[in-house]
Amino acid sequence: MAELSSTSVKLVEVCSVAPQPQPDVAEFYLPLTFFDLLWLRFPHFHRLSFYEILASSASADTKPFFDSLLFQKLKASLSVTLQHFLPLAGNITWPQDSHKPVLSYVQGGAVSLTTAHSDADFHRLSSNDFNIEAKEYHPLVPQLAISREKAAVMAFQITLFPNSSGFSIGISMHHAALDGKTLFMFQKSWAHLCKHEPDTLLSDQLKPFYDRRVFIQDPAGLELEAIYLNQFLNMDQRPNNQSLLVATRYKSLTRFDLRHV
Repeated sequence: MAELSSTSVKLVEVCSVAPQPQPDVAEFYLPLTFFDLLWLRFPHFHRLSFYEILASSASADTKPFFDSLLFQKLKASLSVTLQHFLPLAGNITWPQDSHKPVLSYVQGGAVSLTTAHSDADFHRLSSNDFNIEAKEYHPLVPQLAISREKAAVMAFQITLFPNSSGFSIGISMHHAALDGKTLFMFQKSWAHLCKHEPDTLLSDQLKPFYDRRVFIQDPAGLELEAIYLNQFLNMDQRPNNQSLLVATRYKSLTRFDLRHV
């Protein structure tokens, strides 16, 4: 296994998890609103959650239990959940023939899922100890694939703490594609489908609604959208700049605002 950093986190596997196939959905395109455009070239943000494996759920050695049962359930239910949140398995792109970026999913799209092991103190990292520096959490969240032409929406990392009977789920996300409400709806749906059978129906409260024309309207008549687009097209002293990379002015913010629950 390759070492990820000096903080005792070791990579086990990197794989792709795709939504369960839907014959009637080959492509899915969602235009970004002026609210989304504001975050187009900001650094991605992170969410880190810790879960304790109770003694009643596993033997003294949690690794076999995690590898053979728990991880497989998490992976399978993630695929089912993405079926209801197709755009999250897609990418943000800025087509040459489009005046603004779009969130697109094409059948076969998938999210990156990293698995890792850590010999760090699970109970310390998951505590309310405010003396812990944010950089100690960085190895527990994945990188998000972003290039000039394409930006992934989400990436996941599941890290097992074999010596501490616990694991963490780190999520990296592009803020232009989802906000806090969407994230928590996704996490609740994932947890629900992981706990129950994969073919369990989701309640309406856990299903996303994609028609943004219903609620999101610019009172200035698309003026804000034009302002944001013009700003990005002229960013980094490059005319007609359709790059999706993190803007130079925002790079100092990268990986410092890490939240965990």
